[in-house]
Amino acid sequence: MTFKGINKINPKVKIIFLFFFAFSFLLNTSSIFAQKKYVIVIDAGHGGKDPGNLGNGYKEKSIALKVAIAISKKLSKKKDIKVLLTRDKDVFIDLWKRGDVANNAKADLFISIHCDSHTSNAFGAGTFVLGLRGNKKNLEIAKRENAVIFLEDNYKNKYIGFDRNSAESVIGLSLLQEDNLDKSLAIASLIQNNFSFKLKRNDRKVKQDNFQVLRETIMPSVLVELGFLTNKNEGRYLNSTKGQEQMSTAITEAVLNYINNLKLNTVINTVTEKTPEKSLEFKIQIASGKNKIATKPYNFKGLKKVQRINVGRYYKYYYGNTSSYNAVKKSLKTAKEKGYTSAFIVAFKKGKKISVQQAIKMQ
Repeated sequence: MTFKGINKINPKVKIIFLFFFAFSFLLNTSSIFAQKKYVIVIDAGHGGKDPGNLGNGYKEKSIALKVAIAISKKLSKKKDIKVLLTRDKDVFIDLWKRGDVANNAKADLFISIHCDSHTSNAFGAGTFVLGLRGNKKNLEIAKRENAVIFLEDNYKNKYIGFDRNSAESVIGLSLLQEDNLDKSLAIASLIQNNFSFKLKRNDRKVKQDNFQVLRETIMPSVLVELGFLTNKNEGRYLNSTKGQEQMSTAITEAVLNYINNLKLNTVINTVTEKTPEKSLEFKIQIASGKNKIATKPYNFKGLKKVQRINVGRYYKYYYGNTSSYNAVKKSLKTAKEKGYTSAFIVAFKKGKKISVQQAIKMQ
């Protein structure tokens, strides 16, 4: 029936027809226009019996909380964003519980807010993502932030084998978090750019390190050091209403930018396609870092056909490219025998990273 022919129909029947036509149209297109709700967890570092650093008499726990609440209020104005705070008052929260809030909520992003300290007059803002290795200076920062573990009840059972002075214990990289490293680096870069270019704060760069609170999460996560309370000028700025407003706005705008990028990269495909086997790849990630290394066997303990991929300012190194999960398990064994004890399996579909579990099901 043509739309022109509708005019000849009884008016009551016409209304019913148009109603069902509109309903059918909405039903068929609802999946396209459905709006995802992005869950963001904002963690105010320290709290309660753990004041954080007290540079120049300022309290890290109070500044972190005020900035976290400000970010939450700004983001909550967006209909497609749901914000959760790990704490909204001055209370002590175990590190593992902070991660649990995000994990249980199936959060899309976790941001932990802190303030830095140093024996020198250091200043500037920095952003951290979880990494395989950190230099000695960054390791000290991680150890200081992780020291809160020892204030928790029954910490020995919660963090079995954790040694605050052991680099290996501080590292303990979660494979799920490593799988989200690309996105963590993306949001960290957006935050850091806003600090350095929009607010003209001293740029202490995006760095990879080993904070326990980041190890507890299974989604893209960053830890923000707003600045140094031990620097009089910066401490005064961060303790001020103006400083907290500016820093919270910079982080908020970065999050919104990040989410917009996620939306642009999200394709809703209403047609089910059979994926060719050749589009599925398994690899072994053996290393990650800022150094661009020639993929010659002598640089990788004799491993051949190592692949290097550039991700932002970092490089990832893969070994054992194959479409077979059984074959990649053998490659993993080889990599570990060569000394790459932290190596792990990753999977890609048509060049896009997916979970290994998903790839196995596809096979």
